[in-house]
Amino acid sequence: MLALWAVLVAFPIVASRPQRGPYKPDWESLDKRLLPPWYDQAKFGIFVHWGVFAVPGFGSEWFWWHWQGNKDPAYVNFMKKNYPPGFSYADFAPEFKAEFFDPEEWADLFRDSGAKYVVLTTKHHEGFTNWGSPSSWNWNSVDVGPHQDLVGELGDAVRKRGMHYGVYHSLFEWFHPLYLSDKKSGFKTQDFVFSKAMPELYDLVTRYKPDVIWSDGDWEAPDSYWNSTQFLAWLYNESPVKDSVVTNDRWGAGCSCKHGGFYNCADKYSPGQLPSHKWEKCTSVDMLSWGHRRNMKLNQLLDLPSIIQDLVQTVSLGGNYLLNVGPSAEGTLAVAFEERLRGVGAWLDLNGDAIYSSQPWRVQNENVTVPIWYTFKDSNVYAIFFTWPSDNTLQLTTPKVSPSTNVTMLGNPGLLKWTPMGQTGLNVILPFPFLTSQAWTLKLQGVA
Repeated sequence: MLALWAVLVAFPIVASRPQRGPYKPDWESLDKRLLPPWYDQAKFGIFVHWGVFAVPGFGSEWFWWHWQGNKDPAYVNFMKKNYPPGFSYADFAPEFKAEFFDPEEWADLFRDSGAKYVVLTTKHHEGFTNWGSPSSWNWNSVDVGPHQDLVGELGDAVRKRGMHYGVYHSLFEWFHPLYLSDKKSGFKTQDFVFSKAMPELYDLVTRYKPDVIWSDGDWEAPDSYWNSTQFLAWLYNESPVKDSVVTNDRWGAGCSCKHGGFYNCADKYSPGQLPSHKWEKCTSVDMLSWGHRRNMKLNQLLDLPSIIQDLVQTVSLGGNYLLNVGPSAEGTLAVAFEERLRGVGAWLDLNGDAIYSSQPWRVQNENVTVPIWYTFKDSNVYAIFFTWPSDNTLQLTTPKVSPSTNVTMLGNPGLLKWTPMGQTGLNVILPFPFLTSQAWTLKLQGVA
């Protein structure tokens, strides 16, 4: 109780004092902040959705809401069939034991996937925190369940392997009484914000110094209710990560795809064309859920070719790709998830030069012989294709060739033969079909 009281009295002082630094607590000022370069260079990250929802492991991470919020019959019947009358959602928490959780093993896998950053759910909409949040007494992973600081343990392991570490944090909580009271007032009161949401964000930043703050759960209330601009001004001006942290765009109703750091816009968002602002596509290996499902089927997962194509297309359009896995309540990752991540890593081992630190080219894609997606780095153009031409000849109509043009294939030694198609374009004679690959990359040097 004393710890909670300390948070309640300390936070308003931090939030209301004048901000020191170049950024004012308004969007006009905050939106001028440039993203730290590491984020655009990274291109590929791993998302981890983990919480009490992994215990029922049914439907999705929105289990509690579907069961007791909108009373979905499938969830209601699941509980009636499998749990006794009077069983509450809180009763799941002691079974969230994470007894097989090995942060070193997870971090090894994420590194081997080729990911450059990892984002962990520190708190989803259920309100359970994966660290000992002082404003979440007895509803956190230190007081109940694993009795471990999951956020800190994974963060230490990830950083030891040279990856950046980020925290997902839901602003709202479905059933928190203070939030429901603020909501009933039309968000004219901010009791939940000042006693729960913002103290947790400040605590996460000062305790774990994250490189990414992935905000969510913002859509019901405006950013003025969440006090978002005050927090971001402190984050960018005074926090211990002010020079390295990146944030997304979910800071209040109407902010998405408009304000903040990089844009998510919507889950599994793809713009279809090159946007003018840095963006990120978040998607999940399990196409039906972000969290663990005990009844997951193989045909409900993204296969490896689809993941690699999605990654390539996202990067070609200037985005980052954040691929999600949902661990079990025991702290294990499905073998199918591991297979997908290792497959991405193997592909990036050969083709990473076309992905990491690349930029969108003047043309992002074309489709003549087969669909081709382009990236650009260090005066080199990379052409990535997913289907091997039947006659082993690939037509590229966009590059402007010169006498100094050279063409190679990543992972294959030696120069490839090519002939010009005129002032623009070339025919490339491919060496032989690497039919076991998911996608192939040509490196073009000396093209305009």
